[in-house]
Amino acid sequence: MTSIPFRVASYNLQKCVGLDLRRRPDRSLTVIEALDAQIVILQEADKRLPPRPAALPHEMAEAQGWRIAGFGQQGSAGGGSLGWHGNAMLLRDSIGLEVTHHIELPGLEPRGAICADLDTPIGPLRVVGAHLGLIRRYRLMQLQAIMRFLRKLPERPTVLAGDFNEWGSARALDVATHGLDILPERPSFPAPRPVAALDRFALSPELEASGHGAYSGRPARMASDHLPVWADLRLKR
Repeated sequence: MTSIPFRVASYNLQKCVGLDLRRRPDRSLTVIEALDAQIVILQEADKRLPPRPAALPHEMAEAQGWRIAGFGQQGSAGGGSLGWHGNAMLLRDSIGLEVTHHIELPGLEPRGAICADLDTPIGPLRVVGAHLGLIRRYRLMQLQAIMRFLRKLPERPTVLAGDFNEWGSARALDVATHGLDILPERPSFPAPRPVAALDRFALSPELEASGHGAYSGRPARMASDHLPVWADLRLKR
């Protein structure tokens, strides 16, 4: 294990449809590549209607050197989902995938989260990706469901990342994330002129961020209505 920073990113792709209303998965991949991350958690990675084909095609991601973490989705030959409930996870070759889980989330809208136990350059790591609901009451319920699920698993350094859909301070969510610390806000929405920190990271006590932010380089301000966010993680000394 090492304390060298290790970059994780999160990006709401908006189904690869940019603010110019053009579906450009190649443009989305350009933004993902620019993040220089080893793990990228995606939201809205699939088209909306069943059978929810991937908005970011499997073969395009794989051609750029990404491995797609398996969450029971149909493979690229069938054109199926990139992940589960629109959540997906891209891994570089340096990352070992041990086990994956689905987490059912309560609420009026169909929601779910993904969870993967990984072997990384900083050691064993658990990564949870989620896209929380639009109503705070359900966001809190969904975070509580995630935390209940995590408590059933063996302890492991954990990062929760995704579109939290929370316009206010992270303090509003602290009651539901006991055991994880939400990193300070970095505005990521709307992409052309961000004012809301909808996209966030929460870390278990073993981890710290040496830096985190929202990426606004071209073409990120056009590729989605969200900017991607990143965090450089390391184990605490």
